[in-house]
Amino acid sequence: MFKIIKKNKNAKLGEFHTVHGVIKTPVFMNVGTAAAIKGAVSTVDLREIGTQVELSNTYHLHVRPSDEVVYKMGGLHRFMNWDRPILTDSGGFQVFSLAGLRKIKEEGVYFNSHIDGRKIFMGPEESMRIQSNLASTIAMAFDECPPHPATREYMQDSVDRTTRWLERCKTEMTRLNSLDRTINKNQMLFGINQGGTFEDIRIEHAKRISGLDLDGYALGGLAVGETHEEMYNIIEKTVPFLPQDKPVYLMGVGTPANILEAVERGVDFFDCVYPSRNGRHGHAYTDHGKINLLNACYETDSEPIEEGCGCPACRNYSRGYIRHLLKAKEMLGLRLMVLHNLYFYNKMMEEIRQAILEDRFAEYKKEKLEKISGGN
Repeated sequence: MFKIIKKNKNAKLGEFHTVHGVIKTPVFMNVGTAAAIKGAVSTVDLREIGTQVELSNTYHLHVRPSDEVVYKMGGLHRFMNWDRPILTDSGGFQVFSLAGLRKIKEEGVYFNSHIDGRKIFMGPEESMRIQSNLASTIAMAFDECPPHPATREYMQDSVDRTTRWLERCKTEMTRLNSLDRTINKNQMLFGINQGGTFEDIRIEHAKRISGLDLDGYALGGLAVGETHEEMYNIIEKTVPFLPQDKPVYLMGVGTPANILEAVERGVDFFDCVYPSRNGRHGHAYTDHGKINLLNACYETDSEPIEEGCGCPACRNYSRGYIRHLLKAKEMLGLRLMVLHNLYFYNKMMEEIRQAILEDRFAEYKKEKLEKISGGN
């Protein structure tokens, strides 16, 4: 399923074959938490800006409109009119970050919905059933997301529980994929490596879950308060202990610089809300750094956000006009900003793949980091 085409040291150019198409890696997955990209960006737009994978969230879709509704509509692909791969996050992070009061037990987690307060239980089997109803291409295992910082004792107990939950996820997914009612009988499962910034716990956990022969492996619990240097160190130390013939996914990361550093350390999949969230607040990513279009200097600027950019915003509108839309709180302004930023990320991933193919990733990374360190 995962074919490595070329390597530049630890940076990998690959192809991940799925029932919904081939994913060229390294890849950035565009985040549509509730089956839509925030900022009025449609799946038609996603195709135009070069999106390979859309990411939606199990917890959010479970509470609204409910996974049963999505199932009755034919699964997420049909529901949101998207024929390319979809990855669904397991809901674990949201359960541990959004739910106020919660009780963690061996069977799973009891918590209250952040929308209407109703009591919900979610465990490994429930997460797999919800994701099976959603019929995503790739399902993420249900894990505990420990707080940062956490004591060594708490972290070890949490990781052990996550491992037991992962084994239950695999068993349940195998069962679900065999049922006649299942929409996507080829749904894949990625396991999640945890351990905070404890190198030895991370490495031991990577070894344990590698033996489960999953479709892919993710690094979770990073970009939650530790320094970039600590994050890079954990990636560097952990990735070599994950299967080399399976893709590695760094969850919730990150900035263009984070992505470049992680690709160099062997990561294949990325996702982050930064491009859409920052875009909605007036911040645009460019090859010359991040710029804030709300700044007064752009009021009468007739240039596009970035000269030569092929996104719909830059092909048709000026910085001055988009700034006006943002100041006037017109939805079009948010939409154009999000389109530009997602295009920038998708285009950067294309450049990364080309650089690896041409044996010049180190040079590309150095040049890109120098360029994007500017901005205003």
